[in-house]
Amino acid sequence: MNVEQALEQLKNDGFKYTGKREQMLELFSKEKRYLSAKDVLVELQKDYPGVSFDTVYRNLSLFAEKEILEMTELDGEKKFRFSCATSQHHHHLICLDCGKTKHIHSCPMDWLEENVESDFAVTSHKFEIYGYCEECQAKSKVTA
Repeated sequence: MNVEQALEQLKNDGFKYTGKREQMLELFSKEKRYLSAKDVLVELQKDYPGVSFDTVYRNLSLFAEKEILEMTELDGEKKFRFSCATSQHHHHLICLDCGKTKHIHSCPMDWLEENVESDFAVTSHKFEIYGYCEECQAKSKVTA
């Protein structure tokens, strides 16, 4: 997904174009990591000093509902990033320090389905692995 596609999707779903929405989407297009609502608020306040946390959060929730953004929870806080461009099923490695992500193309559900008999009907799942990327590991060695 890119900014133009996201804005077009919002328009087609009956939502108005606003400069704030476009700027929020531009921010996510430049970042390859999860951002909190506070991260977005701080960035937006540079051009829109009166923007409220509620406005930012409502738009982030709308973008997640429309599958423009993906949402995860880190340390009890919801964080967002642009939905992956790939339609192939995958999961993520997520750096706990900088929030960068990498795709995992294998799925633990494949193993589960092959090795566990169950009468439980799975409708969806989410699998994320948290740790530290190479850059953050190197940074912590330098400062340790």
